[in-house]
Amino acid sequence: MATTDDILSESHAEVSAARVWRRFIAYYGPYKGLFFADLACAVVLAGIDLAFPQFLNFFTKEFFLEAPERILGSLGLILLLFVALYALRTGCQFFITCWGHIMGAYMEADMRRDLFAQFQRLSFSYYDRHNTGAMMAKVTSDLFDISELAHHGPENLFICTLKIVGSFALLFMINVPLTAIMLAATLVMAGLSFALNYRRRTVFRENRERMAGINATVQDSLGGIRVVKSFGGEAAEREKFRGANEAFLDTKKRSYRFLGAFHAMNSLFMGVLYTVTIVGGGFFVAQGTLAVTDLAIYALYIGIFISPVEQLINFTETLQKGYAGFRRFMEVLDEHPDVESRPGATDLAAIDPGERGHVEYRDVRFAYDAGEPVLRGLSLDIPAGTTVALVGPSGGGKTTTCSLLPRFYDVDAGAVLIDGVDVRDVTVESLRGAIGIVQQDVYLFGGTVRDNIAYGRPGATDAEIVEAARRANALGFIEALPNGFDTRVGERGARLSGGQKQRIAIARVFLRDPRILILDEATSALDNESERAIQASLDELSRGRTTLIIAHRLSTIRGAQLIAVVEDGRVVEQGTHDELLAADGTYARYYRMQFGE
Repeated sequence: MATTDDILSESHAEVSAARVWRRFIAYYGPYKGLFFADLACAVVLAGIDLAFPQFLNFFTKEFFLEAPERILGSLGLILLLFVALYALRTGCQFFITCWGHIMGAYMEADMRRDLFAQFQRLSFSYYDRHNTGAMMAKVTSDLFDISELAHHGPENLFICTLKIVGSFALLFMINVPLTAIMLAATLVMAGLSFALNYRRRTVFRENRERMAGINATVQDSLGGIRVVKSFGGEAAEREKFRGANEAFLDTKKRSYRFLGAFHAMNSLFMGVLYTVTIVGGGFFVAQGTLAVTDLAIYALYIGIFISPVEQLINFTETLQKGYAGFRRFMEVLDEHPDVESRPGATDLAAIDPGERGHVEYRDVRFAYDAGEPVLRGLSLDIPAGTTVALVGPSGGGKTTTCSLLPRFYDVDAGAVLIDGVDVRDVTVESLRGAIGIVQQDVYLFGGTVRDNIAYGRPGATDAEIVEAARRANALGFIEALPNGFDTRVGERGARLSGGQKQRIAIARVFLRDPRILILDEATSALDNESERAIQASLDELSRGRTTLIIAHRLSTIRGAQLIAVVEDGRVVEQGTHDELLAADGTYARYYRMQFGE
């Protein structure tokens, strides 16, 4: 299983900070209208908050000193003014909270779409290096943090800047020396708070990665829950989870220590500002340069700009979380698939030789991630329509040989050809459309029987799906299911037997109707009765197609037109069953080991 240390050691594409921000800003593009409307509402909201102390100043210093009759006669208009202002503020607050979050949700959905599309593009080698649980964390928790940043980032910066700058501008109009002292205190305390919060950036990244470690552990354990139960491994799984959970807890504790220091500093900051206001205000009142009523206005403005200063400093937490998540997101988007269609690649379906399905391996060499070579100059010529069985020891290169044909990986040297064309010179889509694969470990998607068969050719008619099931000898058991083709199969097909799942997988390939077929130990996990039924289906499926069979049980491949013995990354023998027995070589030795002859 993948541990937290494995997650941290996974390799990623390098992404510069400038590219991260450019790409992040680009996601606002489709929602410019919402974005600018959100900022406009922020301006109105900040303006009304800044205006209230000015209204109060005017009423207390001027208007409320007028004759009582004039004051009473104007209260109705004053009431309407404030009702209108705060109704407008309420509407702006609703828009910011509602539609601002909706904009963030739209952006999150766009990012999730792009990330999932990238996961679909990436090659098998990427999945060899990365854990599924960690990838799921990027699609869920990381993107939620990014969505929060997308919504609150510009809005918070804009509102807070307006309130802080506006407050100090208005205060400077009342008393320059006192405001300068307050500004100096604000800059010092804000600088300290920002510096403290900035130090948390590594903690936030670790936090995301540790959370990915937990997801990886849970996904690994629950995905293999039947193995866990059968081996009584519950205690071992709890211990594995404890390690990942404690690693996550460690980063959370460090994060909260920073948070405690941060809020303590903010509390000190507020005390400093109020102290400066009272002490400094008292000094300037005594000097006769500040009116006592103006001191009350100062107190009001402190309340107005302390909140955005605190909010702005708090925003650095959202910023760090969102930036860490978006950087991880970008690291995935910047990964380049090892296997993709070359510019000018040909559609394999457009190539129409006399014989369709001729496969050739020419001196193929291959190693996984620059490790030890798996194939060391493998050559094999398979005429169109031929059934060839690949036999040999485990680790000899049989599965790798078949994996190179649909370009799950690319060769390091040599070439794999179909109908005389290098598979690297045709589009990946058309190449894989021409190849059908039936594996030992059948994967069925959550959904119905119909959905899983139709996966072979989306858009197939019901009649075509039924015909594919009939040819796979699956129609009988499907019609006996509670809801027939509309029966849900459960996660990974858990509600069906191994033989039933295998026949659905075969029906899927029948529907695809490929010119080349790969059978990877397709019957080895079945009982004898199921194996005979499946083998009959496979014989029907193989008829007229070029077929590569990977088999350890030699009894399943006696009828193959060609048998190739793959050992140490090379084809060391090839011929028919009788020819290879007569040669008394490697194949004959394997045969005697299995049958005791």
